[in-house]
Amino acid sequence: MNKNLKLVLFGFLVWLIPFLVSFVVFPLKETMRPLFESIMPLVLTVTVIVLAYYYLKDLDVDLAKEGVIAGVVWFVISIIIDLALFLPASPMQMSFADYIMDIGLTYVMIPVITTGMGYLAQNL
Repeated sequence: MNKNLKLVLFGFLVWLIPFLVSFVVFPLKETMRPLFESIMPLVLTVTVIVLAYYYLKDLDVDLAKEGVIAGVVWFVISIIIDLALFLPASPMQMSFADYIMDIGLTYVMIPVITTGMGYLAQNL
């Protein structure tokens, strides 16, 4: 698969998998919010680790750089899709400040994970 296509496809999956899981566990948001708030970052972390592994494993270039690029691209993809869904005049209305505090800041872990994995893959 073309590297750029894989990068964008995996970026979409980084957003999609936690989004689908959130529908399954959404009832917990009302009844056991702390559990919901623990599950979602865990799902995102596992998703990013698995996809970063499969993205980086076949590359023969600067893996640290590729880890940074993947993390930034995946972060941007997740934010853009979310903003279309969560900002006012959208199906799941939320103010931008509320979005950043509730969801957006969690996405910072994406480039942190991919950068770390790229660095480790290059230096081990």
